[in-house]
Formats: sequence, structure tokens, C-alpha cells
Amino acid sequence: MSTLAVETRARSTRGPLPILAACVLWGTTGTVSSLAPASAPASAVGAAGLVLGGCLLFLTARGTRAVLRTADRRLLLLGAVTVAGYALAFYPAVARTGVAVGTTVALATAPIVLGLRSRPLLTSAAVVGCAALVLGGGDAHVDLIGVGLALVAGLSYAAYSVICAHLIARGHPSRAVVGVVFGGASALTLPVLLVLGVTWVADPAGLAVTAHLAVFTTFAAYLLFARGLRHTGAAAATTLTLAEPAVAAVLGVVVLDERLPLVSWCGMAVLAVALVALARR
Repeated sequence: MSTLAVETRARSTRGPLPILAACVLWGTTGTVSSLAPASAPASAVGAAGLVLGGCLLFLTARGTRAVLRTADRRLLLLGAVTVAGYALAFYPAVARTGVAVGTTVALATAPIVLGLRSRPLLTSAAVVGCAALVLGGGDAHVDLIGVGLALVAGLSYAAYSVICAHLIARGHPSRAVVGVVFGGASALTLPVLLVLGVTWVADPAGLAVTAHLAVFTTFAAYLLFARGLRHTGAAAATTLTLAEPAVAAVLGVVVLDERLPLVSWCGMAVLAVALVALARR
């Protein structure tokens, strides 16, 4: 095997693959959150996962004091605000306009904003494939407020990705950066969660859902995403995260016995080809 091939494989292991692994964990969000008690507001489910997961990220990260002391505190605060904004906007968006439209708008916004200039063909193909995948069933419901909230979520995610990538590129440890940003987001989201209500968490189903969202889709997933950001640009990273709805769709078929039309499967194929090409680059 040539030196170039070895270097390419090592770079993929450090960059695209951790991001795609994070997408697998994020893709479980819809299936798991659907198991929450009926009394739990959609935004409260997301807030609970962020509060607990953010605390885990902050408490287990090394070097957070150094990051707080040496990094740009305005960027750290803005990062915390955008992470909290994503969680508080995305779940209500999905509740109002449905998983298909909400997911498409939120996840496609970031790569459109960040990726079209650097990789227009691959980014466009990935966005089109994602749209065909989640909208192919024809059951899309457009709610203007829901679409607006999804746009806020997508822009928040794009801003978070750029901020963390910038801080990591400045030499700060990726895990410490994520710990500080998510710790701040946890503190910002806690009052909102208390207002929305937490009694549903005492239910076994509520506790299990919250634990999964905190440990897997927040703690583990964002550690993987931060590792990938160290070796992958924010534009490429946000385009790679379009793999999330594909994972969610497969889980819906396998776990929830849902059916996907031919258009959705074709969209998944287009998305897969675009993501593989982007990862190879």
C-alpha cells in the first residue's frame, strides 16, 4: 500500500468517519424520542437531553479551565447560545411541521450556507438526495412557523460548527471546547426545561429516553463530531451530517415497520454516493 493511500485512510479515520459515526447516533433521535411519555412536550424532551448531556460533556472534559481562561469568551458564549438555540428550535419545528419537512430544512440549511462555495456539486447532490429521501412519501406538511423554527435550528447548527472548528483550529483541545460550549448551553437551557416541566422524566419511559438522548445523541455523538472537526472543515462536516436522516429512515423501516417509497430509496442512494465522494476527498 502506498504512503498516499495510508495517509488518506488515516485522515478519513480521524475526520469523516467520526462525523459519520456521530450521524448514526443522531439518527436514533426520532425513533427514541417517539417513545417518550405523551405528557412530555417535544421541546422539553430535547432540552432534557441537552441539559444532562451538556453536564456530562463539561464534567468529563479535561482542559476546560484552560479553554475558559485563554479562548475568546465571546465565541464560547455564542457557541453555547447556538447549541441551546438548536435544541429549543428543532424539536418544536418537527412537532409543528413533521419529521420530513423539519429535518430537511434544519439539516439542509447548514451545508447550503457553508458548503456551496467550496463543494457546490457534492453539496447540491447531498441536499437533493436528502430532500428526496425524507419528502418522497408525499406526506409533507408545511407550517410556516415550523419551517421558520427549522431554519433557526439549521443556522444555529451551522454557527456552532464554525465556532467550534475555529476554536479547535486555534489549538484548543476539541473535547475541552465541546465541554465548555455544551456546559454553557446546559446552563442556558435548564431554566427553560424547568418552565416546561420535568415530571414526565420520572416515568420509566421518560427516564430511558432522556438517558439515551443525553449519553448517546449528545455526549458520545458530539465528542465524535468534535474529533472529526479537528481534521475536517465545517462545510464538509455539515454536509456529512446529512447522513443522519438516512439512518433515521432505515431505523424507521427496521424498528418501527415503516415503508419507504421508491423515490425515498433513490434519494438515499444519491445521498450515499455524494457523502462517500465527499469523505474520500
